[in-house]
Amino acid sequence: MEYHLGCIECKKTFHDDSLYTCPSCNGLLEVAVDVGNADFKLDGKEIKVWKYRSLLPIRIEPITLFEGGTPLYSIRSDKETKLFVKHEGLNPSGSFKDRGMTVGITKAVELGKTRVVCASTGNTSASMAMYSARAGLKAYVFLPSGKVALGKLAQAIMHGAKVIAVRGNFDTALRIVREICSRNDIYLLNSVNPFRLEGQKTIAFEIVDQLGYCPDAIYVPVGNAGNISAIFKGFKELKEAGYIDFIPRMIGVQAEGANPIFRAFSEGKNRITPVGNPETIATAIRIGSPVNARKALKAIYSSDGKVIQVSDDEIVRAQKILAKQGIGVEPASASSFAGFMKDYEEFESAVCIATGNLLKDPEEAVRVSEKPIEVEPDLEIIEKLL
Repeated sequence: MEYHLGCIECKKTFHDDSLYTCPSCNGLLEVAVDVGNADFKLDGKEIKVWKYRSLLPIRIEPITLFEGGTPLYSIRSDKETKLFVKHEGLNPSGSFKDRGMTVGITKAVELGKTRVVCASTGNTSASMAMYSARAGLKAYVFLPSGKVALGKLAQAIMHGAKVIAVRGNFDTALRIVREICSRNDIYLLNSVNPFRLEGQKTIAFEIVDQLGYCPDAIYVPVGNAGNISAIFKGFKELKEAGYIDFIPRMIGVQAEGANPIFRAFSEGKNRITPVGNPETIATAIRIGSPVNARKALKAIYSSDGKVIQVSDDEIVRAQKILAKQGIGVEPASASSFAGFMKDYEEFESAVCIATGNLLKDPEEAVRVSEKPIEVEPDLEIIEKLL
């Protein structure tokens, strides 16, 4: 597998897989693969992340829990668009993070690393803990104290990660983690790591594989902004390899209380101004200074896309609508569908990415839903309720 790392700012190239950012300008790095190596068929068969190995920058056997192959559900709505939801919450740890983590952990093993670390709002920590356990690596997780949903915290702890709660938000935790990695031989697995995003680009491959065609638009929840960047890259590689004729419009969706990319897009800017104290019910995208903002904005502008912001009420409403169609997602996942409903455009076809499972945040689900009815064990009373 031939590839190299390229800086998205100064355009310099590197062949050192241990790099996270550009040594010359500190810009974000991106993996450039030779799309001429693509040897898979988009035939709707045996769909998993490693089906697309010929475009993944790994030289050893993968550390895998058989991630990917997530369902693509058609959605009933009163809109003309043929709409689908890709339910990434049905990956092994319950979120899309598993796609990046199978590649990231495999790269850690390839590089001979024995320890890995991440800052997380929850899903990254759960996924990293699971894949680290599978690989036999020591995992360290830094979380914003009191800000992580119970379901995600339980996963990280159960799978053996050492969990450190930082008094501060996600951005504070990530800043500490990056400094730790600069001073210690611990492998960083946040999305600033370009290899992690390589796994996440397979969402694009799978969408075309499952539909048999390329949809007009992709709606993506945006927190740290790695996923929308990765999905765009996946479609770009499919086009360069001759699988599709165009790249869908990439539409990012942010919560009103954590919306630095929406603000930058609304002002026509290429860089964000961080949100100091991000707040939203959608904990997975409660990030005020997304590390991949530059990549995300490039993806959005390059694809003639846009960014939509949605309120917490709109997120919960979308979550409940999806639930009534049998699709259980956490709040951040529902933001993509909320964005589709709020700022509707009449595409022929569109896909909303649902990033995490309903069970990731069970407390929120109970809080916003109708409460159970408690009764005496009296058949007549119960029949009246029915």
